[in-house]
Amino acid sequence: MPDIQSPLVGTVLALADVPDQLFAQGAMGPGVAIEPPAEVVDAVAPIDGTLLQVFPHAFVVVADDGLAVLVHLGLDTVQLQGRGFTPFAAKGDRVTAGTPVIAYDVPAIRAAGLSSVVPVVVLERSADDVTVLLPDGAAVLPGAPLLSV
Repeated sequence: MPDIQSPLVGTVLALADVPDQLFAQGAMGPGVAIEPPAEVVDAVAPIDGTLLQVFPHAFVVVADDGLAVLVHLGLDTVQLQGRGFTPFAAKGDRVTAGTPVIAYDVPAIRAAGLSSVVPVVVLERSADDVTVLLPDGAAVLPGAPLLSV
């Protein structure tokens, strides 16, 4: 199975260090987070598959074998009602890894007083099934191997 790729540029952060209990405790699933730079960045598909969900602030890609990956742009960003996000794709679209899904206006999120950290979570898998490939603090580019399942 191919690696799960980074959906955006930034710095790797352990999921346990995300300032949100659901993500930090792994309640959503195992994974890692990325702190993006203070600029508008494209969030891209981390795997080949179909977009199961696309919200302004998050999306889920499901591979043909059922592997599902959640990319959540910022914390509590649902309250912005789409401000700071520009979707390029819609629910049901087929994507390949690296396809832009949402433009993420990081400065706008931070200006609203919210965390811009991006949890990347493998849904419905245990922590034993997922390996983080990069250490805390590592710089990462979109498309770089991030997680192994």
